[in-house]
Amino acid sequence: MKIVVIGGTGLIGSKLVTKLGEHGHQAVPASPNTGVNTLTGEGLDEALADANVVIDVSNSPSFEDAAVLNFFRTSTGNLLAAEKKAGVGHHVALSVVGTEGRPDVGYFRAKLAQEKLIEDSGIPFSLVHATQFFEFAHRIADEATDGDTVRMPSVLFQPIAGEEVAQAVGLAAVGAPLNRRTEIAGPEQFRMDEFFRDALTAWGDRRTVVTDPHAPYFGAEMREHDLVPGDGARLGEIKYADWLASTGAR
Repeated sequence: MKIVVIGGTGLIGSKLVTKLGEHGHQAVPASPNTGVNTLTGEGLDEALADANVVIDVSNSPSFEDAAVLNFFRTSTGNLLAAEKKAGVGHHVALSVVGTEGRPDVGYFRAKLAQEKLIEDSGIPFSLVHATQFFEFAHRIADEATDGDTVRMPSVLFQPIAGEEVAQAVGLAAVGAPLNRRTEIAGPEQFRMDEFFRDALTAWGDRRTVVTDPHAPYFGAEMREHDLVPGDGARLGEIKYADWLASTGAR
């Protein structure tokens, strides 16, 4: 199949392009780096010609509430219009576990708006909701840092390796459209403060993790189950400690 990967030069997208190619598919990476811009529509018609499936793993460059909402509304609207013109038969989008439960959170609200456009488009679709990626752990810690202190809530946290996110999205893309959401998460569930206390030790990072029930997660206070999947989620096999050891990430 010809599968166009929007955001195909990013963390998950580049892994997807490689995996799909290894399985004999024509995987086309589409991003501003390759001349495809979903915000302006530039290059979309050419990239989507004869495509069977489109996977959208793109992300907003800004997490500010208005900017991220505009990004997902505009880019998804342009992408779906181009897919209809090209006769694409399956739209796959990567989203975030917990979106439907927290429409008050700016980023989640933007992803919900994206999903609504997809659901209402008339194009068969699959929505893959993932928990946070291992690869973003450093960024999460940095966002929560004040001086030498990292303030973390004690809510549940179940991150997943980007490799397994790409695998799950790829499987969704080559299968029949689900026309619903499906959830994926890592194999281990932690308390967020404890996860980062252990992670900073493993990184050789001298910052101190302090448990703060009101500490924001990218600007919003999380509740107990906001960041973990419900029953029936597909769980990965790679544990964070093993991933850290294998990648040498510090």
